Amino acid sequence: MLNKVILMGRLTKDPEMRSTQSGVNVASFAIAVDRNFSKERQTDFFNIVAWRNTADFVAKYFRKGQLVAVSGSLQNRSWDDA
Repeated sequence: MLNKVILMGRLTKDPEMRSTQSGVNVASFAIAVDRNFSKERQTDFFNIVAWRNTADFVAKYFRKGQLVAVSGSLQNRSWDDA
């Protein structure tokens, strides 16, 4: 099985940094990725989570509107708001 993705897009806002209870740093951010569909452009939004040293790098250097490329694996999550 293979689960590998590479995305390039712009940050929709500055990354949010937090730590787990065990002290592991986690950075969360979203990117907007444009794609051409027929004659009109559409945008997809992806939520990204970076861990440990990568999270430190993201928090230090990434800013809203910046063009970034990320690679990793996809994970589909769902939740119930009830």
